[in-house]
Amino acid sequence: MCSGARSQALPMTWLIRPFLALLALAPLLAAPSSLAAQDRRDHERARAALEAGQIRPLTDILAEVERRYRGRVIEADLERDDGQWLYELKILPPNGRVFTIELDAATGQFLRGRGPIQERTPGEAATPPRSTGR
Repeated sequence: MCSGARSQALPMTWLIRPFLALLALAPLLAAPSSLAAQDRRDHERARAALEAGQIRPLTDILAEVERRYRGRVIEADLERDDGQWLYELKILPPNGRVFTIELDAATGQFLRGRGPIQERTPGEAATPPRSTGR
């Protein structure tokens, strides 16, 4: 009789385990949609700031950064800090030691940097973009 009760309990365990696993994964499944919504809001805020003349276009900022610093921009973020729009750029120079610069997004003025910043010398040409091989 004991074995009969045990065999009836086994199917219930098999039903509960997948449910618990699904319950545990629910926050992870919901996270991508909330991240996409946040990205969409950030994009809309950036577009509104550009249209209102509060920030300069990222393409203009990147062109200036390529002329002034050695390396390639590998990451660009637009942030609002104490009412001021900032571009935070990570740059990978030829020596491989990444550095970060923060620029006023309205003027392009350098605000601060972290890491071994490498500025170009006068007359030094900007590195041409890498070929993608296509």
